[in-house]
Amino acid sequence: MRAAVLVSGDDSPRFVADFPQPELTADNQVLLSMKAAAIKHLDRSRASGKHYSAGSSGPAVKVIGGDGVGVLPDGTRVFALGVTGMAAEIAVAEKGRIITLPEGIDDVTAAALPNAVAGSAMALLYRADLQKGETVLINGATGFTGKIAIQIARHYGAGRIIATGRNENILRSLKALGADEVIPLKQEDAALAEQLKKLHQAKPVDVVIDYLWGQPAALILHSLKGSGGFTPKTRFVSVGSMAGDTLPLSSEILRSVDLHLSGSGLGSWSRTEMQSLISAIIPSMFQLVADGKIVADTVTLKLEEVGKVWEMDLTNGQRAVVLI
Repeated sequence: MRAAVLVSGDDSPRFVADFPQPELTADNQVLLSMKAAAIKHLDRSRASGKHYSAGSSGPAVKVIGGDGVGVLPDGTRVFALGVTGMAAEIAVAEKGRIITLPEGIDDVTAAALPNAVAGSAMALLYRADLQKGETVLINGATGFTGKIAIQIARHYGAGRIIATGRNENILRSLKALGADEVIPLKQEDAALAEQLKKLHQAKPVDVVIDYLWGQPAALILHSLKGSGGFTPKTRFVSVGSMAGDTLPLSSEILRSVDLHLSGSGLGSWSRTEMQSLISAIIPSMFQLVADGKIVADTVTLKLEEVGKVWEMDLTNGQRAVVLI
């Protein structure tokens, strides 16, 4: 079968025209004829072994892609999490990790969306416990997941949404997605910190969904610092670390403000929360796309171009999807 294959030691996957077809190994598995698979930061970092969820060892040759859109033997079009790599003509999925797609959503958007939903809806619902009318700050909103997070936060009832980002062209477009205010990160630290502090003092930030960590997150945390009086509760949820894996954190920040610091990602979710993601959250987001209430910006390439996709630096907030 045709597949995008990563060989241990290589920097990027290669297209293979005659890779062995996977076989079912359990009763709860099913074969899919694949149509599309998204190529995500998670796929790249897990393949390289840099992501915390990557195992210490794995097969020397493997098909890439953790999820995608395919067709069941009976012709039903579905999104699925893969047992085997999904960037191939045939893949194996567990029956309990398959979502039937509604009419009105195309294969490319359906493949691109779920990872971003996991990276936003889970944080908003289960870690931040977002309440209607609250103020949400999305740090790093110009990426694909950040843009989806704006739309989901609005859908969940956020009263005010503040978006930060480095790409000022995309930043200006975020108000059309539901952001009320946008803040460029490409400014002096002191100016950025002062702007964040004034916003928080004028109307407290209830929830921070952070995709950057590093210095931008440090400045946000500093802007929340109190001075000994009563403070509103702020729930800060770390989802990504595009700006660095560590940051300086003064204990005075933790002691001077009612700050709830948590993370959202693989390993932090309970079985019940993960089941909710598959059975309820992602299906509801698929329907919102079908109804024209959520939009996703994608770029598509052929499976044969997988090496090119792997090296693409999508700083414009798009998600790359390979068509199979």
